Amino acid sequence: MDSLRVKKNGFRLIHLIYLAGFGILVFLLTQIIFGKHSSRFNVEKDKITIDEVFFGEFKDYTDINGQVEPIKTIFLDASESGRVKELLIEEGSMVMAGDVILVLENQNLHQDILMSESQLAEKENNLRTTKINYESSKMASQSSLTSAFYTLQQAKRKKEQYEDLYKDKLIPKEDYLKATEAYEEAQALMNIAQQRATQDSLLSETSMKQLDIDLRQMRSTLKLVYARLDELKVKAPVDGQLGRLDVEIGKNISQGSSIGQINVLSDFKIAAKIDEHYIDRVRTGLPANLERQGRMYELSIRKVYPEVRDGQFQVDFIFNSDKPDNLRTGQNFFINLELGESKSTLLLKKGSFFNSTGGQWAFVVDPDGKSASKRTIRFGQQNPEYYEILDGLLEGDKVVSSGYGTFGNAEKLIFK
Repeated sequence: MDSLRVKKNGFRLIHLIYLAGFGILVFLLTQIIFGKHSSRFNVEKDKITIDEVFFGEFKDYTDINGQVEPIKTIFLDASESGRVKELLIEEGSMVMAGDVILVLENQNLHQDILMSESQLAEKENNLRTTKINYESSKMASQSSLTSAFYTLQQAKRKKEQYEDLYKDKLIPKEDYLKATEAYEEAQALMNIAQQRATQDSLLSETSMKQLDIDLRQMRSTLKLVYARLDELKVKAPVDGQLGRLDVEIGKNISQGSSIGQINVLSDFKIAAKIDEHYIDRVRTGLPANLERQGRMYELSIRKVYPEVRDGQFQVDFIFNSDKPDNLRTGQNFFINLELGESKSTLLLKKGSFFNSTGGQWAFVVDPDGKSASKRTIRFGQQNPEYYEILDGLLEGDKVVSSGYGTFGNAEKLIFK
């Protein structure tokens, strides 16, 4: 019986040992998987950048790169279609308003001119013929009217004479009646002659007026066609530099197509692209400045373009007064754009850590100086040099400002 008890007790001891070992193994695995071994990261202090929070003046500005452009660009469009016949001024040359840059030729336009000239000559000939016929008809009508008038006068006198003779019974009644009828016939012929003369005059005048209107219209049309012919000479609309000319001898140009541009060099502007982050804060009139050869030049925003492309929008700057000597199209300048008034606040020098954290937190050096802990921070505005600190940091705090790309999910940095 005793031997049986010993065997049973031994079995229980081994069982307890196995259970203890298994528990330890589970604990170790749990620590490996779920433990906080990843919350700390050893880093060499001399390989990171640490900056101190300080109280100073925050200047609300941003640095942008701008390029010198002409103050105005005039685009050249072809008013008429045609083939390039002559190229008189080369790209890049200076031009004066009215200078002929190139000459086009258009055979269809020349045919239109010949047809218009032929139609005009025909209208002029018709008008001359109508005037001649009118004068001839007028003379004939006047002659008929005169003849009818005198015939009426004669018939009237004869009727009056025969009327007196008939009253005195010196002539038969038949003679009196014939004289009366002759007078009435002369009256009717006189009325007809008057009506005919009036109608002929009105008809001729109407015809001549219409022909005269047609003639004026034809002359106006021909004048427009001649003006189109002059449009075959592409001229400079303003003084400036022929900045682009997309033509070659023999090339066919369609009406309305863009063939070049003239840069007005009486003044310059600076075109710049700004990150869309600032689009709500940028407006016309904002001041800016640039430095060249140790001298500052004042600028202001002349125009803000609303379209955003590739995360940027464009603005145009103009010089407020003086401008650098020997400005050239295409020159680049760094511009300081003032977005608002300066203010005193907590500041931290800009660093690449911001890209790693999205500006939500940073590693702040602990009081012992041997480590840095993750801390939530609220940033405000930023300029090319500093971040504005709104919450989470105090003056004198030190922040690891270099990149956090190698720190993984560490909650604490241990300096070596």
